[in-house]
Amino acid sequence: MSVPCVAVARERGETVRERLADAGVLDGDHEIAVDGDTIYIPVVDADGIPPAFADRIVERDAAERDRPQTPAAILGYEPSLERLGDIVILDEDDGERASEIAAAVMDSDLPCETVLNRASPIEGELRVRRWDVLAGDGTETIHREYGHEFALDVAEVYFSPRLATERHRVVEQVDPGEAVVDMFAGVGPYAIPMAARGADVVACDLNETAIAYLRENAERNGVADRVTAVAGDVRDLVERGDGGYADTADRLVMNLPHSADEFLDTAVALAGDDCVLHYYDIQHEDDPFGPGTRAIRAAAGDAYEVAVETERVVRSYAPHEYNVCLDVRLTPR
Repeated sequence: MSVPCVAVARERGETVRERLADAGVLDGDHEIAVDGDTIYIPVVDADGIPPAFADRIVERDAAERDRPQTPAAILGYEPSLERLGDIVILDEDDGERASEIAAAVMDSDLPCETVLNRASPIEGELRVRRWDVLAGDGTETIHREYGHEFALDVAEVYFSPRLATERHRVVEQVDPGEAVVDMFAGVGPYAIPMAARGADVVACDLNETAIAYLRENAERNGVADRVTAVAGDVRDLVERGDGGYADTADRLVMNLPHSADEFLDTAVALAGDDCVLHYYDIQHEDDPFGPGTRAIRAAAGDAYEVAVETERVVRSYAPHEYNVCLDVRLTPR
């Protein structure tokens, strides 16, 4: 098919392509071609190109670009999707619409083995939910995040890919040699990257299946020698007969937003000298950080000086409610 192209010297190709893209005239439906020392860049509007290239327009046959087929192209609208490894997750109340989207996902070029629809909110002490399998088979996958791999089963453990950026922010603060306690570790999305940075991590979770995956993931990512995985109540880390891990932590992660305040006494007991606490909370927009700060100060009492170093809104959780994080430094008085 003959289309208008800007013909320029090959060495100027990338610079000219960027200028045409900035001008909004780059033709993304046809391939750029090279012939000898000349590069031919297709444009959608020969009259709208920057004047500097007006004398460079030629008509030339250009191959159509092979574009991936997307679910949106099939459906005619943009569905709300969430990717977790090779699983695509929907949150649709309308069963017919959910089935329509699932079929489009499977017919598209999106890498996907299974399509799931949320069938319940997060439930119970282990924070898991029920799922409807709309396409494919099974709820187990391998999720990749910032260079690490996490095997998990979404029907058996809690995991949110939406928190990847927040997890990375916290992990980047870790120094080699730190003693870290991840109090509600799940399959290890905090613990394993922290260990990869050279920390010694004690990772605890009440969900025995999550701990089994955490051990597998520690092996998978080559950090098993720096991760101690503990299945059970995190309070037992302190209350063991030998004193457990009391007074040892340089860093604590408390990612249990709805009830982390119930474990602040345990966090204070685990804290060593100069300990950083990453405390996650769900609060109303009118005072997103105050309740958490007050709860931490109350738990620290006279034993620790409390310095709030970061107040961060992680994401919107519900109307007028935020998922927030407080980075707090505890130092002995």
